[in-house]
Order: sequence, then structure tokens, then C-alpha cells
Amino acid sequence: MALRKILTDKDPVLRKKSRPVTGFDGRLHDLLDDLKETLDQAGGAGLAAPQVGILRRCVIVVDGKGEMLELVNPEIISRSETVQDGLEGCLSVPGMWGMVERPMQVRVRAQDRSGQTFEAEGEGIVARCFCHEIDHLDGHLFTELADRLYTQEELDEMLEEEGQ
Repeated sequence: MALRKILTDKDPVLRKKSRPVTGFDGRLHDLLDDLKETLDQAGGAGLAAPQVGILRRCVIVVDGKGEMLELVNPEIISRSETVQDGLEGCLSVPGMWGMVERPMQVRVRAQDRSGQTFEAEGEGIVARCFCHEIDHLDGHLFTELADRLYTQEELDEMLEEEGQ
């Protein structure tokens, strides 16, 4: 396993569409292991392969139990009509946050590292992560959905005002 460099939003790779994974071999396993280690080190809630410069349809999402879920070739198969509006950030857009509307509940179909198909469901923050990471696979960042971006200082100020 190895730590990978996380690309920032200025890198054009993040705007490209990822290709499906077709080989479920040691190279894929190494990539998934590296994504997990990189995500763990960075302290995020999810990480997509394009964020480390690999244009393949793989993501890691921290599920509701704190476990890292590997999703290869994920696709959203259903989403609730109920939505959540919340702050979102990204390891590729450090120090910036935005209010983004996402579905409250999402169901995805994906493959595991061996190529076996499975489905997973997420609610709240996990649903948000599924959407956010799958957006990365299609070359989109949360900044496209946010009405405006907030710096960490602005966010701290907003949270302080809400606390009073």
C-alpha cells in the first residue's frame, strides 16, 4: 500500500470522465488499497480514483458504521425524492465549503474488488458521499452545485453565529 497524492481542483484530470474497470486483478487491488490508505491519512469521508490521477471508476466511501466501502463501477440506481441541503467539502478543494442539495437516501449498484455485483444503500451523509464520489467519476466537483463557496474562516464564523 502507498499514499497517493490528491489532486486539487486546478488539475484538468478532475474534469475528465473515468473509464469502467474491466480487470479485477492485483493492479485494481493495489489501487483500492492505496485509496483506502490515502483516505485514512487525509481524514475524509470518501475518495475517488480520479482524485489521485487514475481515470477509472473506483471510489471508497466511509459507510454509516465507519467502515470503508469499496465501489467499483458504481451507479446510482435509485434516489429519494426527499432532499437534504448541507455543507460539503472535498479533499481536492481544500479549505473551501459549499451548501449542496443531495438526495436524503441513495441506492447504488457496484462491483467489489473481485468483480461481484452488489447493492448498497446510504442515508444522510453516506448518501451525500455516494453522490459526491460518483460525480468525481463523471468529471464533476461539488463546486458546480454549490450556490457559493465559503472559506474555512467564513464557515467558522457562520457556525459560531449559529451557536449563539
